[in-house]
Amino acid sequence: MTGGPESALDEASSPSWIRRARAGRDLAAFADAPEAAGALVGLLLDAQDTAVTRQTAEALARTGTAAAVRLIALAVVEADENQADWLQTGVHDAHEGPDGLPDVAAACGKLARDQEGAVRRGAAEISAWMAGTVR
Repeated sequence: MTGGPESALDEASSPSWIRRARAGRDLAAFADAPEAAGALVGLLLDAQDTAVTRQTAEALARTGTAAAVRLIALAVVEADENQADWLQTGVHDAHEGPDGLPDVAAACGKLARDQEGAVRRGAAEISAWMAGTVR
């Protein structure tokens, strides 16, 4: 990230969808930081542009850490049907990429035992998505 997490946090609330999407991609590496996590969930549930939702979900899925997948799981349970479709598309895009998603399934397995029920439900949904895309 060229401007550091502070710059990306500023861009997360930009009126420009391009800047918000970039913020989602840049902040994905900081998913375990509380200040970034809040901004990332907001970007995953972006009400103004589905490209922000999709690109943020893809970036977090590519990260593949439990912290990153946890944020997607939280967003899944709060998302409306349209947002959920774009969250799934972002996860699918990452899965279809050159590196695949070996860590997302493992992260969902860990999150299945999370103390927060919303995280468990979201992780189960992501696991179902993964089961539908594995060839």
